[in-house]
Amino acid sequence: MAEFTAEVFQNEYLSDGATDVHAVVSITCSGAGVAGQTGSGEAAEVIIIDTSGSMDMPPNKIASARRAAKAALNELIDGTWFAVVSGHSLAQMVYPTHPGLARSSEVTRGEAGAAIDRLRSGGATAIGSWIDAATELFQQAPSSQRHAILLTDGKIEGEASGALDEALQRARGVFQCDCRGVGDGWVVSELRKIADTLLGTVDIIASPEDLEADFESMIRTSMSRGVADARLRVWAPQGSQVMFVRQVAPTVEDLTPRAVQISPLVVEFPTGGWSDESRDYHVAVRVPAAPVGNERLAARVETVVNDQVLAKALVKAIWSIDTDLTTRIDPAVAHYTGQAQLADVIQRGLAAKSAGDDRTATVLLGEAAKLAHDSGNESTTRLLAKVVDVVDVDAGTVRLKAKIDKSDEMALDTRSTKTTRVNRQP
Repeated sequence: MAEFTAEVFQNEYLSDGATDVHAVVSITCSGAGVAGQTGSGEAAEVIIIDTSGSMDMPPNKIASARRAAKAALNELIDGTWFAVVSGHSLAQMVYPTHPGLARSSEVTRGEAGAAIDRLRSGGATAIGSWIDAATELFQQAPSSQRHAILLTDGKIEGEASGALDEALQRARGVFQCDCRGVGDGWVVSELRKIADTLLGTVDIIASPEDLEADFESMIRTSMSRGVADARLRVWAPQGSQVMFVRQVAPTVEDLTPRAVQISPLVVEFPTGGWSDESRDYHVAVRVPAAPVGNERLAARVETVVNDQVLAKALVKAIWSIDTDLTTRIDPAVAHYTGQAQLADVIQRGLAAKSAGDDRTATVLLGEAAKLAHDSGNESTTRLLAKVVDVVDVDAGTVRLKAKIDKSDEMALDTRSTKTTRVNRQP
C-alpha cells in the first residue's frame, strides 16, 4: 500500500491588511509498487511511432524508431495491456491487428516486435488523428492506468486546423502521454501542448541513436507508477480565492487550469500516476484580511487517491505588526518563484528570437542566465551556454551566439521547466 507524506514550507506571518498567502507543499510517495499490480487497477500502454515520409530521410530515423519501440516492449510487465500505432496521414494499428489491445507476454511482445520490423515511412504528420486513435484504444482497455509514448520528427501537416485541440479535449483525463521529438524538424509548442494537457513530459532526442535508451527509461518509469492517479485537494475558507497551484519540482507545471470544483470551498487538481518520488507544489491563496494577532487556516492541501485522503498539509496565516516576522520570505517559496520565472523568461526569450527580435531575446536570456546562476541550476546554465555568450552573469549581460545549432535551442526550450530542488539545509 502506497504511503504519502506532506510537509509545508512557508512564512505564515502577514502584515496588517495583507491577504496573499504563499506556501510550498512537498509531497512524498513511498511503497508505490508496480503499475497494474498494486490494487490501482490494470495498466495499459500505447506506443505511437511517427512513420511519416520525413522519418526515412537521412539520418534514417525510422530504423532507430523501430529499435526504440522494440526496446520499450521489452520493458512491459507481463499482463500489461498494450498496442503499437503507426502515425502518418492517419493512425494505423501495427499490433495487435484486431481492434483493441493485447496482453503483454513473451509471445505477444515477440509478435509485436516482428510487426514493428515491417514499419515503413510515408505520408504526412497528422498528430490529432494519432491522439484520437490512442483515446479510442484506451477507452476499450479494462484498465485504470493508461500511458502513451508519442514520437514524431515533424510539425503537424495534413489535418485541419484545430484538429489537435479537439483531439486533446477528447483525450483529457483518459490517458497520460510522454512526447518526444527526434531531430530538429518538429515544433516544441505542439508537443508541449500535448504533454501539458495529458499530464506528460516533452523532450528532444537530437540524435536518433539515443531513442532506444529514452524509450526504455519512459516505460520503466511508467511501470513503476503503482499509484494510477493522485489528486491534490485544496480547501480554502469562505471568501478566499485559490490564486494558483503550480508544481515546481521536479519540473514547473501550472496545475491551475486543471482545477475541478468539488464544492464551493474545495477544488481538486489531477497529478497523474506516482511512483516512489517527491514533488513540490507552490500554493497561493488570497484570504480576507483579519485583525492583527489573528491566526487562521488559509488552506488545507490533501493528497487524495481513490477518494481517500492519504496526506494532509495545513497552510496558515497570522497577522502581525512585527516587520521582522512579516518581511521574511520563506527560502523554498523564494527559490521556486525564481525557478518558475526562469522557465518563463527562457521561453519568452526564445520566442522573441524566433520572431526576429534579438534585442528582447538578449535581455530575457540574460535575465535567465542570472537566475540560473543564482539558483544553482547548473543544467540550465549549461544549456544556455550553447545559445548565448555570458558577458557578466551578475548583471545578466549576454550576447546571442553568432551561430546556434537549432537542436541546442530546442533543448533549452523543452528543458526550461526542469528545476533544481531547494536546499533545505539550514
